[in-house]
Amino acid sequence: MNDGVPRTSAVRRKPLVAERPASRVTARPGVRVTARPGARAAPSLETRIQACLAALLPEYPRVSLCVAFSGGLDSTVLLTALAMLGGTSRRPRLRAAHVDHGLHPDSAAWADHCRAAAERLRVPLAVLRVKVDRPPGASLEAAAREARYRALERELADSEVLLTGQHADDQLETVLLQLLRGAGLPGIAAMPPVAPFGRGRLARPLLAMERSELEAWARARGIEWIEDDTNADERLDRNYLRRRVVPTLLARWPSASRAAGRTARHAAEAQRLLDLIARVDADRAAVGAALCVKRLRPLAPERRRNVLRYWIARSGRPLPDTRRLGELAGPVLGARPDAHPQVAWGGVVAERHGDLLSLRDAATPGPLGPLEWPLRTVLLLELPPGLGKLELAPDRHGPIDLDALPESVTVRSRRGGERLRPRRGGPTRTLKALLQAARVAHTERGRIPLLCVGEQVLAAGDLWVDAQIQGGAATRRRGRLIWHRSS
Repeated sequence: MNDGVPRTSAVRRKPLVAERPASRVTARPGVRVTARPGARAAPSLETRIQACLAALLPEYPRVSLCVAFSGGLDSTVLLTALAMLGGTSRRPRLRAAHVDHGLHPDSAAWADHCRAAAERLRVPLAVLRVKVDRPPGASLEAAAREARYRALERELADSEVLLTGQHADDQLETVLLQLLRGAGLPGIAAMPPVAPFGRGRLARPLLAMERSELEAWARARGIEWIEDDTNADERLDRNYLRRRVVPTLLARWPSASRAAGRTARHAAEAQRLLDLIARVDADRAAVGAALCVKRLRPLAPERRRNVLRYWIARSGRPLPDTRRLGELAGPVLGARPDAHPQVAWGGVVAERHGDLLSLRDAATPGPLGPLEWPLRTVLLLELPPGLGKLELAPDRHGPIDLDALPESVTVRSRRGGERLRPRRGGPTRTLKALLQAARVAHTERGRIPLLCVGEQVLAAGDLWVDAQIQGGAATRRRGRLIWHRSS
């Protein structure tokens, strides 16, 4: 697969584009090919690439294109074919970007090769040098890919389209890898022909073409490219498939690459339909950024899992594995309102408070567990990280009667069903109703520290004070509760 990564340690020195030889027909051994008189010639590879771009990009050719140019076969064919399109009416604005990871001893030679190739094609080239940071447990290949795409994303201009050279054989390998990993429809959909990317889009105009076609086109024109010696390392899953498995499949099923492409397109279409259903379900259950549990329970289990996947993905967070998603769709939604269950994965926590299911990052504070606060001796209480501090400050205009306070209170977060009387002589109100009327954000409601004696709420942060500790005309010492929120 070629997506902007250099692929070789050997560069053959030949003219990049040689004079075209006479047309010829190549047949497999033992197969006789007869050209029919008057038969229409098959469209050239350049014409097919142009037609594909026109189908993927409605504004083509009035568009700016940037080819991720590794110097390997795929990106070399793509860049050369686009450079050969001719006049300005048929050729879009074109440039190339080469990512130098600095991981291979020949990486500087690869960059020089790409500069020379781009110069001969009269295409501007940007060489992007990156530092590959490899997180613990991650493969070097994955870390390099992540660094590469970050660099290309930064390089892309507004509305520019990044072109990468993945072809039909790459799509077959990707579908096989996803199947072996037990992926769902999004994985089997593999690489989309076009997708949003950075400030523009990413397009793959070679997905319908096989590698053998690209190589035959390049050899017929005397084009040189880079061959990466790491492609022979069969310890890498994709290389093993490419060298051992795919050739066997193609020998038995020559159209396997095209069939895998159709499978990927069918999977992508099915996933779009599931996303439409999930969007409807998520909108019906939405309560701010949270979901209402009562509106999710009537859904069939597979529909629950579908909407939860969509909701989590829409938040920009990674998806849970099958087991954790099953916990969310089953036991968490089925738990009692006061159970407060949660499921964690990959730096994400999904948690339930009453009838609401919400998401947070693991680094952000969760529910505030009960803390004892001796009010007579400690006036400043440190809350858990991320929640700040509570201060009981003397204030002659404050709403609290300091003499009416108990010696100690319990500080905790909401559990659901709390009530207090915010006005003397007035009715008791649910804390939920007060928060809704005050338009307190859902993400903030679970963070508010409550001062309680038993089940009785005396104060909700610095927002409301219950009537039993409010000051009156005869109050001698007044104070105020101040919640110093964490910045």
